[in-house]
Amino acid sequence: MSQYWSPAVRDLTPYIPGEQPRERVIKLNTNENPYPPAPGVSQALAQYPTDHLRLYPDPTSLALRETLASRYGVSVAETFVGNGSDEVLAFAFQAFFCQGAPLDVPSITYSFYPVYANLYGVELRKHPLNAQWEVDMDALASAGERSGVIFANPNAPTGHAHPLEAIEALLQKVTDRVVLVDEAYVDFGADSAVSMISRYPNLLVTGTFSKSRSLAGLRLGYAIGSSELIEGLQRVKDSFNSYPVDSLASLVGIEALKDTEHFDACRNNVIATRERTRQRLERLGFEVLPSKANFLFAQHPHHEGAQLFAGLRERGILVRHFNTEALNNFLRITIGTDDEMDSFIEAMETLCA
Repeated sequence: MSQYWSPAVRDLTPYIPGEQPRERVIKLNTNENPYPPAPGVSQALAQYPTDHLRLYPDPTSLALRETLASRYGVSVAETFVGNGSDEVLAFAFQAFFCQGAPLDVPSITYSFYPVYANLYGVELRKHPLNAQWEVDMDALASAGERSGVIFANPNAPTGHAHPLEAIEALLQKVTDRVVLVDEAYVDFGADSAVSMISRYPNLLVTGTFSKSRSLAGLRLGYAIGSSELIEGLQRVKDSFNSYPVDSLASLVGIEALKDTEHFDACRNNVIATRERTRQRLERLGFEVLPSKANFLFAQHPHHEGAQLFAGLRERGILVRHFNTEALNNFLRITIGTDDEMDSFIEAMETLCA
């Protein structure tokens, strides 16, 4: 531990990302899309004039935000973009949740939330999932002083998604603080809450280009909400990094948003493969939680999660194992191509024999 670190850094427990191996494996551990980005992405990169790289990008990312606004039927003033949704979430913590009051959050959810809370000194008020491994919306809406509410829909790593009616019921109860709905996985079968931002000025929806648009290597995320909330994010951004999205990322993001045919084909393929994989896991005796994401969360009553994780790794297949008391028997399995999932199931049939 360095003597030069600040007390805040000494107390941090950083987020641990999924393993990025150098050897050739079947990689089902980080929820990446198995299909390539839209064809227009390759064309845009090939035609990009490299001389433009000597210039700073547009600090407002206006062209990208205009395309994003058109795609979601909102105004440009209701959009924000950043270097991946994690950066957007970090800005949101600073803009809305550093208020000296607890932030309501599910006890099992995206593991970056507690990292940000620790970094910014935000107290988390954690609410257990219900008996069906679902986010307890009534608990999140319970009375009490708070700095806000944040949850992922679909939830990570469990995969369950709430319908819009449940989210609206929460918004009708929590009116004085920001409710942030993290929709990193929404395109794989859930309903987006973006349609409600005109009715609820305290609703902020975040999303990413990493999953359904196959751009995890680019780092591009967004937020959609009332112009008041977007201005709060911009104030933080302009106090931290006034040029967050580079010219290439903006160009690629625009091409990805424009190609709705490719987008629909890829996500529909993932959904179909997810459901086939779920059925095959259940035939092997797994308990598989209902998922509206591009992954499955599963456990077997007679085989420990750690042993299955190790056995798959020996066979060149990576999945995610969360070594925590509540989740140590579960595996999170990213949905890959049909061939990759066939290899995964064949390995599981051997391990569970």
